[in-house]
Amino acid sequence: QVQLVESGGELVQAGDSLRLSCAASGPTFAILNMGWFRQAPGKEREFVAAIRWRDTGTMYANSVKGRFTISRDNAKNTVYLQMNSLKPEDTAVYYCAADYDFRGSSLPSTPREYGYWGQGTQVTVSS
Repeated sequence: QVQLVESGGELVQAGDSLRLSCAASGPTFAILNMGWFRQAPGKEREFVAAIRWRDTGTMYANSVKGRFTISRDNAKNTVYLQMNSLKPEDTAVYYCAADYDFRGSSLPSTPREYGYWGQGTQVTVSS
């Protein structure tokens, strides 16, 4: 069983930076693929970024590419999302997600590919 706890969301102004953290429980963090998703009011949950455990390969949504960076610290069982140049359209609840991938060959980008989810952290970007 994996438990995920996000933190770091807050109200910021457009152009500001913010770093979200997601702490995972359990001894198997090192073989978890990790992802960040977000959901704005009235919209479906959408992919933001993912990082593969085997080679720390990453993938980003086009809307955040060049502004957001996903990283992980296996010693701390934590994945981060560094968000720069924030825009009002980045306003959403941000969710951390995890899934086991024993081969370390995939980089999931859809919600159904993740089996574990955090409770979410609110990010609000004012104009």
